[in-house]
Amino acid sequence: MASMAAHLTDPTRRGRLLRKKRGLGFCLLLLATIALAIESGTAQIVPAPSSSSKAAVATDPLGRTTPSGTVLGFLHAAQEGDYGIAAQYLQMSPAHRLSEGEKVATQLKIVMDQALAGSLRNLSTNAEGTPQEGVPLDRQNVGLMSSGDVDAEMQLVRVNDPSAGKIWLVSSETLAKIPELYEQVEARTVERHLPDALVKYQIAGMPLWQWLGLLAAIPIAAGLAWLIIALLEIPLRWWARRNAQFDVAKWRTVSAPVWLFVATAIHRILCEYLGMPLLQRHYYGQATRVAFIISVNWILWRVIRWFLRRVRMRALARGRSGTGSLMVLGERIIKAAVVIMAALAVLGSLGFNMSTALAGLGIGGIAIGFGAQQTIANLFGGLSVLGDEVIRVGDVCTFGDRTGTVEDIGLRSTRVRTDDRTLLAIPNGTVASINIENLSRRDKILFKTNARLRAETRPDHLRYVLAELRSMLYSHAKIDSRSVRVRLVDIQNNTPNIEVFAYILTQDFNEFAAVREDVLLRMLDVVEDAGTGLATPAQTLYLGRDAGLHKEKSDAAITKVAELREAHQLPFPDFPEDHIAALQGSIEYPPAESAQHDGKASAAKGR
Repeated sequence: MASMAAHLTDPTRRGRLLRKKRGLGFCLLLLATIALAIESGTAQIVPAPSSSSKAAVATDPLGRTTPSGTVLGFLHAAQEGDYGIAAQYLQMSPAHRLSEGEKVATQLKIVMDQALAGSLRNLSTNAEGTPQEGVPLDRQNVGLMSSGDVDAEMQLVRVNDPSAGKIWLVSSETLAKIPELYEQVEARTVERHLPDALVKYQIAGMPLWQWLGLLAAIPIAAGLAWLIIALLEIPLRWWARRNAQFDVAKWRTVSAPVWLFVATAIHRILCEYLGMPLLQRHYYGQATRVAFIISVNWILWRVIRWFLRRVRMRALARGRSGTGSLMVLGERIIKAAVVIMAALAVLGSLGFNMSTALAGLGIGGIAIGFGAQQTIANLFGGLSVLGDEVIRVGDVCTFGDRTGTVEDIGLRSTRVRTDDRTLLAIPNGTVASINIENLSRRDKILFKTNARLRAETRPDHLRYVLAELRSMLYSHAKIDSRSVRVRLVDIQNNTPNIEVFAYILTQDFNEFAAVREDVLLRMLDVVEDAGTGLATPAQTLYLGRDAGLHKEKSDAAITKVAELREAHQLPFPDFPEDHIAALQGSIEYPPAESAQHDGKASAAKGR
């Protein structure tokens, strides 16, 4: 151990070893995190003190204004081999510090490394310290140092230094116990039984044998964790054979983060027996806590994704595509929250003051809220649209004067593919506030048109046309007969105007266009059969001789209307209900001459 102390006082040799070590790359995640943490310890890192101690920090270059600064500063100075500076953290008289300071500091460093039970993460970063039960306000207990039958509380005391102001030092009562504790540690140390080379050479303040033990524990921990995961999968496979709803693949989605968690726990248990120095043990604890946080949040990420996707698939299976889209948005928000929570937890485990950070986030959040009102409006607009299921992905909708198919509903905007095949992005705040016409939700599509007949059309011609149009629409298989309305609505410029109103029984616009075409063609047939024709625009100048009405068809139409009148069967204002019922569906669609006509269905209908 004396050789260790001598080696610690050789900063040049130890500096060369540090520079060589910094050039090495660690492949495994755990060891990389440890190395980064330990290397960051080569520069003294003292957590920021509270606002009340800012003035004191500026007057004490050694950072002794807080309990945390004193302990970490002492350990960094001792690790650098500068025991003269390390002695400045001890409560000793100037004469005693000059004669015995380096020796006591060396012994205290070894005793803290081997016998101190406690965690440096609990050290107070406040200039006044943290109140402790049964401890005066000017003192702080760091932890119990115990070796053999000797116990001593490591205690800091706050004193008034003429040049640095109020600072924290290791109390003289603690220093009085150090020689006795040092003898016990020397008698019990395992390094007495190891080769000198493994004890003498150090990297980043830790002996080579401890580094070898740390490295050897990595494959052992990884292998044991893999074995535990494999053993856990055996009952899961048995359960999957008995329960068809359980899939082993679901377990495998979380097996990697579970492996990281178990491997880190095993590695930490194994390294407890190495007796690493206190400062390195502190950084190792930070690294393993980071690994635990990463693994736990990784598991949480996978479980949330699996659960929300399962809920989404169930919603889609039940036809609730709006809920399915909301699950996609919810998954993105929750994943972002998990990442933020993990980042805050990692920063907290590394010793940052998270209460100050969270307060800053609160103030920053208010400022951002005022500056990003539109962004927040878009976010909540998207939530309201998805929650109300006003629109769904795949719906054809009209947004103002633009019509298109909804392709995605994101955090900020809704993306629509227009009829021109352009991509239209509409902010969700706008979507939530404008009138939206969802064309995909129609149970049937309106057919409405006007037909103007020639001025020469006689009243009986009109009656014939009205009766035949109603009969045709009532008979059409794709027309909702309850909605049929065929009326003479106007006589303008001596031309009768007939309004035709009906609903076509389809939700597909392409099919609607085909049925509309069929109905319009049949209307032209009815007008032609009546012996009349559609009105010619008044602006047209007739240069040739007008053939006028078709005499034979015109006389036939008038004759038929006369027969209906004599038989008291004129369909005005409409056909009788039983006659409408008899007509329903008698006109096939597609018609018999169509290439898409189903002859078998027609024959079956005829039977």
